[in-house]
Order: sequence, then C-alpha cells, then structure tokens
Amino acid sequence: MNLSLETRALTIRFGGHVAVDNVSCGFAAGTLTAIVGPNGAGKTTYFNLISGQLRATSGRVFLHGEDISAFSAPKRSHLGIGRAFQLTNLFPNLTVLENVRLAVQSRAGLGFNLWSVWSSHKELIGRAEEVLETVALSAKCDVAAYALPHGDQRKLEVGILMALEPDIFMFDEPTAGMSVDEVPVILDLIRSLKARRNKTILLVEHKMDVVRELSDRIVVLHNGALVADGEPAAVIASPVVQEAYLGVEVAR
Repeated sequence: MNLSLETRALTIRFGGHVAVDNVSCGFAAGTLTAIVGPNGAGKTTYFNLISGQLRATSGRVFLHGEDISAFSAPKRSHLGIGRAFQLTNLFPNLTVLENVRLAVQSRAGLGFNLWSVWSSHKELIGRAEEVLETVALSAKCDVAAYALPHGDQRKLEVGILMALEPDIFMFDEPTAGMSVDEVPVILDLIRSLKARRNKTILLVEHKMDVVRELSDRIVVLHNGALVADGEPAAVIASPVVQEAYLGVEVAR
C-alpha cells in the first residue's frame, strides 16, 4: 500500500503519564479512517503529534515517505497536513469572507498578506465565495468571525481548511456542539471529500452512527495504545472495543 501518512512507534510522555504509547499506523490516500476510543484514550493527542502541535517523546511521523518529525506545525501545514478546528481564532476580528479568502490566498502561494489588493485577485475572491457557499455561510460573509455562533464557527473552520486544499484532512469531532440541523452540512462536506478518492481523511468522532457510515477503517486507541485496527463492522464487534469503548462486559 502506498501510504501518504505514517506514524512509527509514536510516543509522548507527560511526566509519568504515557498519553500516546508506541503507535504505529499508516494511512493511504482515498481512505477515511475513524480514530475512536473512550475519553482520555489519546485520540486528540495523537492528532496533535501528527499535525505538530506537540513534539513526540519518541517515534516518527512520515508524510509521503518524508520524515517530518522535526518540522513545526506551520511547516507540516505547508506540506499538506490540514487540521480542522485549529484556525478559527487566527483572525477573529475579520469577516467570514476575509478569513476564507486569506486561506485561498495562502493556498495560491501569496501568503497571509492582509494588505494584498484583493480587487486584483478576483478569481481568488470567487474561490472564497464558492467555499462559503459550500459550507452554508454565504449569508454571513460580512459577519466578524468572533460574532458567529458556535456551529457557524465550526463551519468556518472547515471552510478555511477546504480553502487550503491539503492532502491530509484531520477532523477532530467535527460535529461536536452543533445543532441537529447543522450536522448534515459538515457530514456532507466530509462525504464529498471522501468521494474524490485522492485525499487522506482522519476522523475523531464519538458518534458511532457517523463512524459506521463514513469510515473505511476504524483504529481504536485505549490508554494511549492502539488496541484494534480494521474494517468497521469487525472492529466494532470485537471484544476489546465492546469493553474499552462501548463499556460492554464481554464474557470470557
């Protein structure tokens, strides 16, 4: 399998606590992998190690075969690792449209230059408007990011990520805090990304109905360690998942 992203023996310790414990796992383009486990299992910490928010105690992260373990989070983002829900507060006082168009500008290689003359980049503005339509925020294009309700901030985060067009999409509980009416917008976006079959998608999600529907594969973390990895139905039915994740007592 040609892996776009891989972790090898990835470990991080906080004092005497091992938050991620020797996790080796590879991810291929065209697949959506759900990473599940109980609270405190190490899922978000694992994401932080991949995207560069945390530096591993030991182990390696590879992107398209290149060891990126020593790279900063911005460098990893530039190389194609996109982490949703870390960008909302970049420009809280700018409008929704300005936030997305800056991401489009960065993707075009023009940097995050607030003083760029946008009238000379009509095609980039058009791309930003397309993204806003996709995430159902066109009607709020002139609203400051900080003034958005929580659900719309989540949609804006996804919009910024889509505008950056990374190779690796990392979604950490994308529907958390959203109303029932807002959830389908995000799930449809993830479905559309998966349908392209050229992106690697990692999804941390507690809602098992979402996991069952969207994932090609499930990886289970428990106490920081990888305890199951495979096809969704088999993993969900496995004793280790029934006990560790679902809290079901399994007879032995």
